[in-house]
Amino acid sequence: MERTEAELIAAVLKGDAGSFEPLVQKYSPRVFATARRYARRESEVEDIAQEVWLKAFEKLGSFRGEAPFEHWLMRMAIHTCYDFLRRHQRSRESSFTDLSDPENDWLERFATAPETAGDDADAAKLLIGRVMERLSPQARLVITLLEIEDRSVKEIAELTGWSVPLVKVRAFRARGEMKKILAKMAREKYL
Repeated sequence: MERTEAELIAAVLKGDAGSFEPLVQKYSPRVFATARRYARRESEVEDIAQEVWLKAFEKLGSFRGEAPFEHWLMRMAIHTCYDFLRRHQRSRESSFTDLSDPENDWLERFATAPETAGDDADAAKLLIGRVMERLSPQARLVITLLEIEDRSVKEIAELTGWSVPLVKVRAFRARGEMKKILAKMAREKYL
């Protein structure tokens, strides 16, 4: 008979480290998927996931069981990704001159006629990826959770520990930051 998460956690807390393995197996795909939204290279994704699992193991005693284990774990994963972004922000800077031809074409259409810029979704996705890399860690976190993962403001507040008004303010500022980055990209293209 398969043990419940509560039984596995209780066994780990009593010293049976092997009981942590079924939890790792069950939730690793979700932890890796979350990490992939914040890191570019697979080695970075693996480092983040490893750090999440180390923290989870070390802090398992703080899990109170009031919410599902998965919620507690994913909150830890989000915080770990956010810490990763803050540590690696400087190395993420990239030059706008490194844009591919489709990205340049899309940016040119966006700069001259924004209403027609939606015609090439692939180039837009690549360009948005570059914009996301340039965002501050807080902005990238809130845009990823809100727009890419389609989470509610309330869910984001629960995951990050921020208040609902703070999430709204950070989302507003993040969108403004994205607009500034796109405008700068358009200006640099024409200089």
